[in-house]
Amino acid sequence: MDDDDDLIPISALQHWLVCPRQCALIHLEGQWTENRLTAEGRLLHARVDAGDVETRPGIRSTRGIPLRSNRLGLVGKADVVEFHPDGSGANPVPHPVEYKHGRSKPDDSDRVQLCAQALCLEEALGCTISEGALFYAATRRRVVVPFDRSLRDKTEQTAASVRAMFAEGRTSPPVPIPACRGCSLVQLCLPTALAATEGCVAAYFSRKMIE
Repeated sequence: MDDDDDLIPISALQHWLVCPRQCALIHLEGQWTENRLTAEGRLLHARVDAGDVETRPGIRSTRGIPLRSNRLGLVGKADVVEFHPDGSGANPVPHPVEYKHGRSKPDDSDRVQLCAQALCLEEALGCTISEGALFYAATRRRVVVPFDRSLRDKTEQTAASVRAMFAEGRTSPPVPIPACRGCSLVQLCLPTALAATEGCVAAYFSRKMIE
């Protein structure tokens, strides 16, 4: 896959796992609005890009590394890639670090996004990356993420699902979920109103079929 237009943003995987409709609105329809949460996230990444990141003794950090995987059809950028000594004095081991403005989530959306970055780095550097980290600004805590087989498989399956959505070019119907409360697109998506409308239409046709 050589054409950048055919590549899927790594961030789309995180959006897909939060809500497939959100993913389609952003990455298929190009819709976006900002709220307090997205503004805080944007400012955090601006600080990371400017060099305002945690430092760790003996570890070299590089910011904003472009990422690409032809095998998975992904493209993106790593917030920070740390290069850790491997103990033998040979090639340092890369560890991707993704900065998030909120807190650790119970789902795998952030972990899949980070794992996708690792898979891109492995493809580019010809190495194996065993783990990375998510740094959450709300708690000022780093969460280590092992890239085990289960997470790798889920990342590849998610990439395949997002590619299928892109190929179909269709935005899924609204399904109200708890994440809607903090979503900046809620006024564009109108999940509750549209879901109710669809329910009424379905009920109407059901009645007509019975009649």
